[in-house]
Amino acid sequence: MSLVLGNFLQALRASDVRVSTSEGLDAAAVLGAIGFDDRRLLKTALSQVLAKTLDDKSRFDECFDQFFQAEDLRHLPPADGQPDGDDAADDGAANGEAPGDTTDPAATEGEAAGQPSEPGLEALLEGGDRARLQMALAGAAREVGITDIKLFTQRGMYSRRMLEAMGVEALERRLYDLRRRGEEAEAERLRGRLAVLREDVLALVDRQLLLLTANAGTRLREEILQQVPLARAEVSDFRIMQALVRKLARKLVALHSRRRKVAQRGVLDVRHTIRRNIEFDGLLFDIVWRRKKIERPKIVAVCDVSGSVANYARFLLLFLYSVAEVLPKVRAFVFSSVLAEVTELFKTHDVEEAVALTLQKHGWGSTDYGMAFAQLCEQALDDIDHHTTVLILGDARSNYGDPGLRELRQIHERARRVIWLNPESRGFWNVGDSEMPRLATACDRVDTCRSLRHLERLIGELMRTAV
Repeated sequence: MSLVLGNFLQALRASDVRVSTSEGLDAAAVLGAIGFDDRRLLKTALSQVLAKTLDDKSRFDECFDQFFQAEDLRHLPPADGQPDGDDAADDGAANGEAPGDTTDPAATEGEAAGQPSEPGLEALLEGGDRARLQMALAGAAREVGITDIKLFTQRGMYSRRMLEAMGVEALERRLYDLRRRGEEAEAERLRGRLAVLREDVLALVDRQLLLLTANAGTRLREEILQQVPLARAEVSDFRIMQALVRKLARKLVALHSRRRKVAQRGVLDVRHTIRRNIEFDGLLFDIVWRRKKIERPKIVAVCDVSGSVANYARFLLLFLYSVAEVLPKVRAFVFSSVLAEVTELFKTHDVEEAVALTLQKHGWGSTDYGMAFAQLCEQALDDIDHHTTVLILGDARSNYGDPGLRELRQIHERARRVIWLNPESRGFWNVGDSEMPRLATACDRVDTCRSLRHLERLIGELMRTAV
């Protein structure tokens, strides 16, 4: 794959355009077929294989225009991946130069005659060939690894590295010698050319920084919000967190949908394949695969939506119903003082709207675990069987009332497993009115669940059981 194409794909991903490995290979095939000669054709063709949605196409157009903003496509490397410097090397070889030799022949002759040599970079600047200068800039950018730039504070470091890679130190020594000898006019002319070069280098670095960190602020904020305890999340961040949940859910669905397809196909059944192909003299025309029965788990989610836990319930329900493609059998119950089933609410409303209505109708009360588990047994115990995972989210604080241990044990006896997610740190599980140590005896697993990262890990584990 062309190095230019690789850098462009990296810029696309930084702009939140999802590009898979197979799509990158398709783009390489397109590039090999049409090359860089026609900018409009290149943009249209790459858009067809890399931009999938309207949002992707909008981001693609903006990224393409920025990436190739100052490039003359005819001077980019060929689509077979040869480096940008090949043209210059070929030109040098035609003049009897060794590959990579950037020394001007006239300067070499002058040096042999005892005259000071003229650096290759100075000859490049005085020649006024912008295309060749752009190629030199691109080569220096590759040499210093400009695609690794992440922070605004790295601009100066990468700019200096590029200048050094181009040989600016020789020009700076020459400038110093000119001033020392009092040749101010020549020194001023060289200083001006150096200033233009530094500006060109900084412009290239800034362009790469904008391309490769287009959403760095958003990604950094998302990374922080994945780890912050949900109880401490600001209301102003909920919109970002909801979008983050959808993104994480799409990633999980894509991963586990592929696993399910493989499991549905199974492995080769050699015995039945040979038997079925006897009529073809043993030629394997008809392949038989061993089928693996897919048992999609049933999820019964029971969420405490009292004031202390409501935000955790919000994002757990949002996660569960965002992965319905892989986990379609979800029944949702919420409670504070009394239990209510909200499954139908999620069938008739958008997920985020259903979550908001659930909290509005049933949330922010005081907790009664004994009443909630008793009502759960009345409403759903007959439907809980060895395929059912009961997922309970709550802090296990029942205000010194009945914790519902007897009812929870009944549920545990019938269910495949009972998982309790507690948003409090383990150090608080035996403090005050917490009944977590007692209730844990009726659970298969008890975990701390305080952040979106914890929820993502849990939902991913549940989805693995769907294969």
